[in-house]
Amino acid sequence: MLTPRALGVLFLLLLLLRASGTENSENVEKPRNVCLGLINEGKYESFHLGNTASCFTKCRQSGNEPCDPESLQRYWLKYEFYLVENQTEIVNMSFVKAVVQNVSTNISEDLLFSLTPSQVPRPVKENEHEHPDRVRLPRSLFESLQGSRPVVRLAVTVLDIGPGNLFKGPKLSLEDGSSVLNNRLVGLSLGNMSVSRLAEPLEITFSHQHPPSNMTFSCVFWDVTKGSRGDWSSNGCSTELGAKRTICRCDHLTFFALLLRPILDRATAQALVRISQAGCGASMIFLAFTVVLYAALRFYRQRFKSEDAPKIHVALSVSLFLLNLAFFFNVGNGREQSDATCWARGAVFHYFLLCTFTWMGLEAFHLYLLVIKVFNTYFGHYFLKLSLVGWGLPALIVIGTGSANSYGHYAIRDKKDMVTLELCWFREKTAVSALYVTVHGYFLITSLFSAVVLGLVAWKVFTLSTATAGKEQGPNWKGVLTVLGLSSLVGVTWWLAILTPLGRSTIYAFALFNSLQGVFIFCWFAVLYFPSQAAVSSSSGTARADQRFCLQTETCQDGGPEGDSGGGGGGRAGGGSRAG
Repeated sequence: MLTPRALGVLFLLLLLLRASGTENSENVEKPRNVCLGLINEGKYESFHLGNTASCFTKCRQSGNEPCDPESLQRYWLKYEFYLVENQTEIVNMSFVKAVVQNVSTNISEDLLFSLTPSQVPRPVKENEHEHPDRVRLPRSLFESLQGSRPVVRLAVTVLDIGPGNLFKGPKLSLEDGSSVLNNRLVGLSLGNMSVSRLAEPLEITFSHQHPPSNMTFSCVFWDVTKGSRGDWSSNGCSTELGAKRTICRCDHLTFFALLLRPILDRATAQALVRISQAGCGASMIFLAFTVVLYAALRFYRQRFKSEDAPKIHVALSVSLFLLNLAFFFNVGNGREQSDATCWARGAVFHYFLLCTFTWMGLEAFHLYLLVIKVFNTYFGHYFLKLSLVGWGLPALIVIGTGSANSYGHYAIRDKKDMVTLELCWFREKTAVSALYVTVHGYFLITSLFSAVVLGLVAWKVFTLSTATAGKEQGPNWKGVLTVLGLSSLVGVTWWLAILTPLGRSTIYAFALFNSLQGVFIFCWFAVLYFPSQAAVSSSSGTARADQRFCLQTETCQDGGPEGDSGGGGGGRAGGGSRAG
């Protein structure tokens, strides 16, 4: 039987064992929280580096491991300062490789370091083929520091950040489909010395394979001032793209990386759709106004009925209105439709797109006859023949394309095969040749013809106007406005599509200006045909342009385009108005 004293001793022993167990438990739990960034803060021995580097893999977006990305990122950013301030010269670990050396501020040439994967950075001489990955530090960088110290310590670090979410930032979300090339960061530091706004930028060359067609490279640096955790930024950096290498030029020192980003990610696609829908909506309203204005002018002016030029403008307006309407019903609704419905929508969208291209080409053809050729431009049933081409040729192409079962569901995807935009269009992968021939090729032919005609007209406007230099002084603003107005008719805004591979800025410009083509057409139509004294004397827009040429050059003869009677029976390309 235990005495009270024995019971007291036993109770005390139990308390001590429990306290010891709690302390041991805390010691066991503590290493598991290393990804919270508190345990190893300020400790950069090999053990602590390896322990912290494990978080590159553990910290994923799934959130299974408790992590503090902000503290961990700050840990590695301060590591460069540690390397410079201590006597470290070389670090060679699987996840980080660095070299630190003293550099004279009175050097005579630029410094180059190799960044070969799996090797420690080292100074090299100029040889692009032997060292495709490298960093170049301009001599001027160190010369600017001569007043403060004769020698500085430079750290060049290559950090493998792994597949986790460290150093990813909001811009590299999974939906975006972007990634850091090879998960590799390049750090450049002079310790606590802040270096920015370099007169001559540093250069970092990254070698790589040719990116996918829907991806592009972007040079960035880690900006700790962006957001609560920092983010990638391209301010002060430029990107020189190459087939197998990209050169980044930046005006400061920090951690740099090369991002592989989709040209059209989900956020960009949604923004472009909103811009296009807003622009197309405005265009539809103004195109409807154009048709209404034309109908009113036909009612109040009997002679206006025989004009061919406004008929062509209205035909273009109708085709563009129907194209915008088809766009509204098509974009974003691809997967919600049955195969038959999507086939029909794709065919209708294709048809009105080709009609728009065709009527823009016919606008250029009419302009050529009226302004360039001028003489012998009589065609029987002129507008009827243009209508057969404008509405009939696209129908034949669509029938041929549809008979090959080329229409169906189409999706634009990013690098991770995530859908960014859906619509009913040509079938994915199975109708590529039909797409390139009937859309890209057709657009290229009509655009080249329109560009040649518009160039000749612009030449005639600005070159022949020198004949009146003695009568008029100053810039030829009327000629500029004339060319801009005719540009909206021949579809210059569509030519911006050729520049879209240059980057997102050109994609946004194309979406904005092209969706507003209907507004531009209405402005041109209203200026030319709105009731005025000038409109009564010459109501054909392109005829007005020719009238200006005649007045400037005084070369128009009686054989020029004259009025015709009976708009349906026959007509000259001039559309029934005498230009000179």
